[in-house]
Amino acid sequence: MLVILMEEQMLTPAQVCQNCLLADRSGQPRWRDGHLTCGHAISTERIHQPDQYECQMGFRIAHVK
Repeated sequence: MLVILMEEQMLTPAQVCQNCLLADRSGQPRWRDGHLTCGHAISTERIHQPDQYECQMGFRIAHVK
């Protein structure tokens, strides 16, 4: 599951991505084969943190398993 991380809260991609020009037809982030194709990976140094990405629009996205 993908979530958008903002300072003290988490949002669903539907709340943010539906108006993004880089989103897919259903208004979701472009997630393919375990990678965010509309952004880039951010290295996380903590062992038990989910994979994190930064989208082209500047939002931080986490892949929570």
